[in-house]
Amino acid sequence: MERPAWAPQGIDLTVPSVSRMYDYYLGGSHNFEVDRETARRAIRAWPGLPKIMQANRAFMRRAIRFAVQEGITQFLDIGSGIPTFGNVHEVAHALDRDARVVYVDNDPVAVAHSRAVLEGDSRVGIVSADFRSPQDILESPEVENLLDPCRPVVLMLVALLHFIEDRDEPRKCVAELARHLAPGSLLVLTHGSPEGGPVRDGGAALQEVYSTASAPLVIRSKQEVAEFFEEFEMVEPGLVAVPRWRPDSPTEHEDPAVFGGFAGVGRKAGLSE
Repeated sequence: MERPAWAPQGIDLTVPSVSRMYDYYLGGSHNFEVDRETARRAIRAWPGLPKIMQANRAFMRRAIRFAVQEGITQFLDIGSGIPTFGNVHEVAHALDRDARVVYVDNDPVAVAHSRAVLEGDSRVGIVSADFRSPQDILESPEVENLLDPCRPVVLMLVALLHFIEDRDEPRKCVAELARHLAPGSLLVLTHGSPEGGPVRDGGAALQEVYSTASAPLVIRSKQEVAEFFEEFEMVEPGLVAVPRWRPDSPTEHEDPAVFGGFAGVGRKAGLSE
């Protein structure tokens, strides 16, 4: 396979990447044929998958708007993926030009393309790190230089945690990140789930597709997803289907596929350490 000019050296072009598959679902161009073919198989296993991703992005925009209305203008987006239209910094800067955003991803393509897109913008940074190593994120120069630890931060884990296995202790990682956030900080989270959606096999066919990709798909119940908010107090309307979190318009006519996942926002209370 010929390596595109934008693809960093050292990445395996034969292994589908969940980040590049997400880019494909959203109509992006930074993906390989192996990503596109695997994504097409995923769509056959879970019809409407691109619409779910679009619903995630719409929720993300609503959550950013809520945060800025609450006076919070610092964002830490982990598992940020490949930049596409309507990224966190674009939405945030449209509301507050001085907002600070740090993106974090472990996919070399996502990091390289982010650096190219963000070059010259002193308000935004990109960190090559993994959610499973919170200290690498928190101690990165980008986080230390751009985010004020004494002020609230929006911790964004959008469409990430369903790619983190329980053996990697994702709840412990969320708690460690939360421990370093100032009171009033927000956790913005989405998690795919067959509960409430049209998939009849519990997502087993989709899990099979993702077993060949760079990260497996982890199916969790609503209660299990709610446990990620242990360090936070849920903001109304709580943990709900993605389109139902403070929608801009009625959701009665939404495609049933987009209800296959949960979204929520939590606020940190108490004293910081």
